[in-house]
Amino acid sequence: MPYTVEQPGSNVLRALKGKHVLITGTTGFLGKVVLEKLIRAMPDIGGIHLLIRGNRRHPKAHDRFLNEIACSSVFEHLKLSDPDAFDAFIEQKVHCITGEVTAPHFGLTEAKFEQLAGRLDAVINSAASVNFREELDKALEINALCLRNVIDLSNTGNPLPVIQVSTCYVNGMNAGQAHEDVARPAKGNVARADDGSYEVDELIHLLQDKIADVKSRYSGPVLEKKLVELGIREANRYGWSDTYTFTKWMGEQILARGLQGAPLTILRPSIIESALEEPAPGWIEGVKVADAIILAYAREKVALFPGKRSGVIDVIPADLVANSIILSLAETFIEPIQHRIYQCCSGSGNPITLGEFIDHLMMEAKENYAAYDRLFYRRPRKPFIAVNRRLFGAVINGARMPLQIMNQAMKLAGSERELRSLRNIDTTLSLATIFGFYTAPDYIFHNDRLLALSQRLGEHDQSLFPVDARRIDWPTYLRKIHLAGLNKYALGERKLYRLKTRKERKAA
Repeated sequence: MPYTVEQPGSNVLRALKGKHVLITGTTGFLGKVVLEKLIRAMPDIGGIHLLIRGNRRHPKAHDRFLNEIACSSVFEHLKLSDPDAFDAFIEQKVHCITGEVTAPHFGLTEAKFEQLAGRLDAVINSAASVNFREELDKALEINALCLRNVIDLSNTGNPLPVIQVSTCYVNGMNAGQAHEDVARPAKGNVARADDGSYEVDELIHLLQDKIADVKSRYSGPVLEKKLVELGIREANRYGWSDTYTFTKWMGEQILARGLQGAPLTILRPSIIESALEEPAPGWIEGVKVADAIILAYAREKVALFPGKRSGVIDVIPADLVANSIILSLAETFIEPIQHRIYQCCSGSGNPITLGEFIDHLMMEAKENYAAYDRLFYRRPRKPFIAVNRRLFGAVINGARMPLQIMNQAMKLAGSERELRSLRNIDTTLSLATIFGFYTAPDYIFHNDRLLALSQRLGEHDQSLFPVDARRIDWPTYLRKIHLAGLNKYALGERKLYRLKTRKERKAA
């Protein structure tokens, strides 16, 4: 059944042998990459426990796992190389738990919660709402408050090590060099504790009061809009660009305060994009941060965007992030009882500017657009131009006003059609509102400690679980791997895979 032969020098494989790990968030992009790597590289792991929320179509975790996770193309290599081994691993070592990370005891009875804690050796929490403009109450719940349930699990019985997947962007609007330390608010007044973390309980109560006030005055779609606006306003007040990064920062503080007696590793990726090598070059699921802009450009909806061409845009392939999580997990068993922060990023070791990023993609689009038939319908007719925010606002607003007047005149004349050029401007404005902060970078993320961890674990593990962004050749990755992955995986047809039962495998 093994997919990777255990190497005598692998500290990671030795550390995780026989261990039972709970993972949240495996219905998401990164969670699937982590799960795939554990299955492929860790045949001797004791068990992988998946906390999965049931939904209307699949109320039970196991059914949702089979229909939304196990059928993913992320497992294509495993299914093709040895389908029986893959099916057997899933049957014997993957345990699905129907639960909700935001509910007390994950929605389990107290007895089952304690039983789960007793079976586990560690927790990887990758569940999150990555919507940058989420309603504040929802973002607060899943990115911060639910971590109290993770703390309760860790503190039930022997303290369980926790790996928390956060984001480099908890550094918020702080400019300059961002190291693997506790991030401070760029604005506002939040008290700092003796251990270096921030005391966010009072801040959370204040936010909850404001949420309750909004809920008392609005309802329906208006309420949703007001909660989104409240989240952005409060994030900006304390020095973050969006609700996602603001609430992820609060989550880090909650864990640091609640797990003082247990090992905690906070792993912060930068902008996660398609895989560099594993499980397949370019593997991706859905449209991520940079991809929304690439797709809008490919469909000729966006040609002008606010951005700083000289700024270092920090992109990291998903497989390097998954490897970082696994190295962090192994370290908690090798050197326990410490709080650590690691950043998985490219900006300090292998920087690429926004201008270079754009130029590589535009050159590929110009020369080979036909190779990406689902992405480009034809050769792009306009260049993609990044300008400073003030000029962007002047150009877009100046162009929008006469188009809006013309559109109104057409409606008065009885036309039901909307000007395509007006729709494109509105698309541009929407994307700029959501992602404009990330295309005007004013910081450099550092990951010296993560690279030192990789070095300590030795050459075998550096080969099995690479994390160093210096292995990325940006022209090749952007032009030949990432665009091809978007075309094949993000925009391609989904192939379903049915797991064979033990009886079916024996009969074959």
